[in-house]
Amino acid sequence: MRRKLTTIGIVLLIIGFVVALYFIFFASSASVTVAPTGSVSFPTSGQIPSSGTEEPEDLPGQTGAPTIISARLVKISKGPVVPGQAVLNVKTSLATSTTASTTSNGSDVAVNYIERQSGNVFTYLVGAGSITRTNNQTVPGIQSASWISDASFAFVRYLSGDDFSTINTYALPKSGSDGFFLPQNLADIAVSSTNLLTLASGVNGSVASLERLDGTRASQVFTTPLSSLRVSFAGKSQYLAYTKPSAALYGDAFIVNGAGHFFRIAGPLNGLVALSSKSGKWTLVSYTSDNNSMQMELVNTTTGDTVSLPVATIADKCVWTADDSAVYCGVPVDPPSDYAYPDDWYQGVAHFSDRIWKIDVLGRYAQLVLDFPSETDSSLDVESLAVDPMNTELVFTNKNDGSLWGFSL
Repeated sequence: MRRKLTTIGIVLLIIGFVVALYFIFFASSASVTVAPTGSVSFPTSGQIPSSGTEEPEDLPGQTGAPTIISARLVKISKGPVVPGQAVLNVKTSLATSTTASTTSNGSDVAVNYIERQSGNVFTYLVGAGSITRTNNQTVPGIQSASWISDASFAFVRYLSGDDFSTINTYALPKSGSDGFFLPQNLADIAVSSTNLLTLASGVNGSVASLERLDGTRASQVFTTPLSSLRVSFAGKSQYLAYTKPSAALYGDAFIVNGAGHFFRIAGPLNGLVALSSKSGKWTLVSYTSDNNSMQMELVNTTTGDTVSLPVATIADKCVWTADDSAVYCGVPVDPPSDYAYPDDWYQGVAHFSDRIWKIDVLGRYAQLVLDFPSETDSSLDVESLAVDPMNTELVFTNKNDGSLWGFSL
């Protein structure tokens, strides 16, 4: 009898524990839905991600208020964000934005980003110093985000399936409604102000298509027997395509015109990474030399002329200004020489301690903009840089912990 009572007691305790967990994690009163660690569920094509039941709130506890590091440097988020953010100039009320960084006509800089853990979208106003959650739609496990120019939505990419081998691309609205899926397993995507460039790759090569931002009116723009490519826009009527980088393999970069013809502008070079300017006139190229040191140069895509640069990093650690006048880069201080670049950096094996440099294209000089050791005790490994169209605010992610930072230029 005693054993029977003990068994009944254990069963009741288990039932009580399960009921408690239900109310803790699934009660409808929760305003933010966060996937528990180790049990993340991924939406798949045709399955719309879940959303909360209440209106978005200001200053979410998960991200916290921004931390002022110095007069020009701010740590926007304490926790990790999805790589990729939209930075744009917006009109705002002078009544709520009265700091020195807000202009007299009420213009402010808005930084739009996605929290990695929940997939919620947030907006940080630089002048007001405020963070607002704009939706509580839950899309956990996002790996990257590509925002359209007005930041109304972002194309987010994440893995799903039992072995996480399926690549999903979902248009996540800033407001949290009316999203849609693109075809699965796209090799790459790029976004312009009006169009979306998608790349489908297989054993027989790659096919690039151009379509509207709503995913309609798709048309083929080029095909190639190369099956391992990265693509982006290079001006209005041409594209940049380059082979996926590896320190152990030669890589090439090409400009592809509107007729689908390829013109090589750089390579073959080991570890080649390329980044086109907004107009497509210039391409920043990084690569590794025979002694495994990083090198970087500018290529004039019209003339084919190259300009060697006095600083070197991986081109993915850079961003062009909207007017093509300059490039901002996270440049490592004394990078270790016993790693293979860029492979080990992509894989998180190698970590950098960066300074921010500005490369002035017309003046042909490099200028130190931000020396982190003099501003903060943190070691910052810069990635996913973005700058607003007026060149007033630089935003980047610290690869070491995923936090989001902003610097007033």
